[in-house]
Amino acid sequence: MDESRRKFLLSGWKIGGAALIGAAVYTAYEALRPLAGGAGGTKLKVGPPDNFAKDTSTYFPEGRLYVVNAKGDLLALSQKCPHLGCKVPFCESSGRFECACHGSIFDIGGEYITGPSPRGMDRYPLDVKGDTVVVDTGSLEPGPDRGAKKYFEPPKGPSCLK
Repeated sequence: MDESRRKFLLSGWKIGGAALIGAAVYTAYEALRPLAGGAGGTKLKVGPPDNFAKDTSTYFPEGRLYVVNAKGDLLALSQKCPHLGCKVPFCESSGRFECACHGSIFDIGGEYITGPSPRGMDRYPLDVKGDTVVVDTGSLEPGPDRGAKKYFEPPKGPSCLK
């Protein structure tokens, strides 16, 4: 009887150890694999240009991107921070993109303001065809270098990071 109990406990430890190793491998894979891109390389129709008022940001979950009107220029910005790929939300109170993961801040045009990000937010090519804005999610362009200040404005109000 004592021998069967030992075999049972040994089997339990082996099964538990194998499950733990499997969980560790899966967690490492999920943490290290590249993040998925936007809408998988499609041309995404996001509406007429008039839908995007000056100095506003509109999020499109199907493309994982923002369409912004920065000083009259329409831009399509990737939701991923160039630093480590966290989703960067738009802060309505400050009028800026603020990454809660590591503190990078970008202006309405996705240009770098502060934080560990190596550059501004990456962009998708955007085209206005007739009365429709079309974003090409199959081609991601690197964001502007640090120091670009074409769209810089002081914050409208308090930061969302505090």
